[in-house]
Amino acid sequence: MESHFSLDDLDLRLLGQLQTDASLSNQALAERMGVSPATCLRRVRRLLGSGLIERQVALVRPERLAQLQGHGLTAIAEVSLDRQGAEHLQAFEARAVAEGAVQQCWLVSPGPDFVLVVHVPDMPAYLQLTQRLFTQDANVRNVRAFFATRRAKFEPKLDLGVVQQ
Repeated sequence: MESHFSLDDLDLRLLGQLQTDASLSNQALAERMGVSPATCLRRVRRLLGSGLIERQVALVRPERLAQLQGHGLTAIAEVSLDRQGAEHLQAFEARAVAEGAVQQCWLVSPGPDFVLVVHVPDMPAYLQLTQRLFTQDANVRNVRAFFATRRAKFEPKLDLGVVQQ
């Protein structure tokens, strides 16, 4: 990874477009950016090589999956620990991120120590998760869970402050 790395307008526009649709061919992306395919490919490889692009994924629409498989359950949990030493925070974080049902794990301040976004198939699966992650951990002092009834917005795209063409 490059240690001295700067972004120009083309890099920012490429990142913006890739955040919207990373499935475009290099040819289509180059056309949208108004550059040659070779320039586009070189720039995208540079962005990937720099570590700026973490990964490319497909976003699954939960509502559609629920129609096909049955409704899932999303919870946002605030977790407070008894002891907040670095080793205690790291130990809980490692356990949380190892759980497949934990979609997001945030160390936060002030307030609780962690906020987790969890998605499980149903309430019995949530109860099993709480046993593994919260109840069996003597350092977990308090958990407040909020169950999502509707997702009004989900946007993983970062605002780069550039206008897309």
